[in-house]
Amino acid sequence: MALTANKHVLDWVAEMAAMTQPDRIVWIDGSEEQLDALRAEGFATGELIKLNEEKLPGCVLHRSALNDVARVEDRTFICSRKKEDAGPTNNWMDPNEMLEKLKALYRGAMKGRTMYVIPYSMGVVGSPFAKYGVELTDSIYVVVSMAIMTRMGKEVFEALGESPDFIKGLHAKASLDAENRYIVHFPEENTIMSVNSGYGGNVLLGKKCFALRIASYLGRKEKWLAEHMLILGLENPNGEVRYIAAAFPSACGKTNLAMLIPPEIYRSKGYKVWCVGDDIAWLRVGEDGRLWAVNPENGFFGVAPGTNAKSNPNALETTTRNTIFTNVVLTAENTVWWEGLDKNPPRGAINWKGEPWDPDSGEKGAHPNSRFTAPAKNCPCISPEFDNPKGVPISAIVFGGRRAKTAPLVYQSRSWQHGVFVGSIMASETTAAAVGEVGVVRRDPMAMLPFCGYNMGDYWQHWLDMGNHIPNKPKIFNVNWFRTDDSGQFIWPGFGENMRVLEWIVSRCFDEIGAEECAIGYLPRPEDINLEGSGVSQDTLRSLLEVDKALWREETEGIKTFYEKFGSKLPKALEEELSILENNLK
Repeated sequence: MALTANKHVLDWVAEMAAMTQPDRIVWIDGSEEQLDALRAEGFATGELIKLNEEKLPGCVLHRSALNDVARVEDRTFICSRKKEDAGPTNNWMDPNEMLEKLKALYRGAMKGRTMYVIPYSMGVVGSPFAKYGVELTDSIYVVVSMAIMTRMGKEVFEALGESPDFIKGLHAKASLDAENRYIVHFPEENTIMSVNSGYGGNVLLGKKCFALRIASYLGRKEKWLAEHMLILGLENPNGEVRYIAAAFPSACGKTNLAMLIPPEIYRSKGYKVWCVGDDIAWLRVGEDGRLWAVNPENGFFGVAPGTNAKSNPNALETTTRNTIFTNVVLTAENTVWWEGLDKNPPRGAINWKGEPWDPDSGEKGAHPNSRFTAPAKNCPCISPEFDNPKGVPISAIVFGGRRAKTAPLVYQSRSWQHGVFVGSIMASETTAAAVGEVGVVRRDPMAMLPFCGYNMGDYWQHWLDMGNHIPNKPKIFNVNWFRTDDSGQFIWPGFGENMRVLEWIVSRCFDEIGAEECAIGYLPRPEDINLEGSGVSQDTLRSLLEVDKALWREETEGIKTFYEKFGSKLPKALEEELSILENNLK
């Protein structure tokens, strides 16, 4: 039975059902009873595997198809009416042409299956930040995952009322044919369509599809920002909490930073770190003229390999109950394991493909992109402000990447405009884990390259314009934990020690500490970063803060080449900042 009388919802569900032809339609009310019944059905069909109830209460394992294990950027499209609105960094196709292609793939795709109607909210239901969505899917895995990742259930329909203002999402597994796999966004129609995938990043449509690609488009129209950013709070011994939003490309330790545990020297004095979010931030100007942020998600969709008691004890603890694991190793005890969890790979286990696995075979047991989907409330350091409908006030915006020599450990931008420039030139060097050559510089402005729902030139202009709408602007910084010595070893210890840099950042935001100006912005004075107990000497810190002008001159050439892609859409302000940098480096 339908859970709403909203004509816009009912008409759309009827139209999609007529096309996909499911055997039945089930409306998801968000109740535990209904979710338990769906999990039981998933266990019966093998779509889900129940794990050891004593060791991992409420946890399940899911395996995706072997050809369906990651986001597919080459099959992800932004179908705006005009090609230039999608921009040079997104795949585009004419919306009508794409719809014809998709309709052919959806026709009858749910025959013999159930269509689930999922009402969900990104953000606290009823809050000023909240945006509502309805996802139609034929996957129980999607229903139980959306129950973790979003605020899901009938109260969303109550909040929506008769309004047509919701994001439509249609997902069908179809035949999981990789050649006909599409993840398509129609920003002007508030619509997302995903077909022939069962992998989380392509089918949990509230996540990157809605909360970044569609939301970034809405944010530009409505004067707010949807960003690929963690949000954390730093509590000092006086009990004052200051908040940071930070953007990093993948493989740069974003979740680790979001759940950082301060070094003992800080903990003993009463410092704490609170996680508000590990992946996405929606930012709006508050009544007080500051920028306020919420995490629109309700869970974490984290990469399992490498997560362990040393790298991220908080994330590990988060996964101990009511978590969905995808493409990890299943042990003989019906628990889970992945590479980097510990040094004791299990015997008699089953790998991510569902085959018997021998740790001595040389083959990985878990897929490198295997995942955990865990409730945020499980996290030991989840912020008391997590459900605050107003969000938290942001003092600092931090950008970062993985650079072996170029970027210093930390520097501050000179202004909002310069900060937008710093975000626009963000880059990481490829590691051995990434496909292709090692050390290739990949630009990923604001870590949004794969997630911006419109032309990135317009996106930068929107950032610049936002500077005029925020009376009390956060300060903007860049960090680089990944400088290496001549033998390729990391110089900075990273992980919890990054707290030392964050402390300097928030001190700068409140004008409690000075800095030295250099060609690229403001650098810390070495004595202003607390090194006590870090094992890092003042001399080492000095070397981490060095700015090599020759390397930066090379960098400006790379920036120019990247900027050329955007033609007339490149904001003049960024051209100005580039020429200031070039002059400073002479």
